[in-house]
Amino acid sequence: MPVKKALELAEEAGFDLVEIAPDADPPVCRIVDFGKFKYEKEKKAKSSRKKQKVSELKELKMRPKIDEHDYQVKLKSALRFLQDGDRVKLTIRFRGRESAYANQGVELLHKMIEDLGEMSKVEQEIKNEGRNLTMTIAPRK
Repeated sequence: MPVKKALELAEEAGFDLVEIAPDADPPVCRIVDFGKFKYEKEKKAKSSRKKQKVSELKELKMRPKIDEHDYQVKLKSALRFLQDGDRVKLTIRFRGRESAYANQGVELLHKMIEDLGEMSKVEQEIKNEGRNLTMTIAPRK
C-alpha cells in the first residue's frame, strides 16, 4: 500500500504509522499508538535483560599445605560455582618461607584442574602475583 494512503488511514483512526521492520522488502509498517508501542518495546527489552545470567567471578583462597578434607570442601565449592555458571579464581597464598616452595602451589592448582575434569576450562593460566599464585577457570558449555 502506498505510504500516503497508509498515513491517511492512520490519521483517520487517530493513531500513528510505525515502521516495524525497515530492513524487509517492502518495509513493514503498522498503525498503532506510538507511545504504547514504545512502552511495549522497552518492557520487552527489560524483560529479556532480566532473564540473562551475568557470570560472576568467585574466588577460592587456599594455602599450599592444605589438608585433604579442606581441599575437598574447596573442590565442592568450585564445582557448585561452575554449575551455577560462574567463573572461579583459585588463589594460593604463601606466607613466610612457603614462597620458596612455589612448586607445591602449582601442583595443587594442577590437581584442582584435574579433579574438576570436563566441568571446567582454564581461562587464565597460573600467574605469580607477589605472595600469591592465581588461576582463573570458567565453566565449559
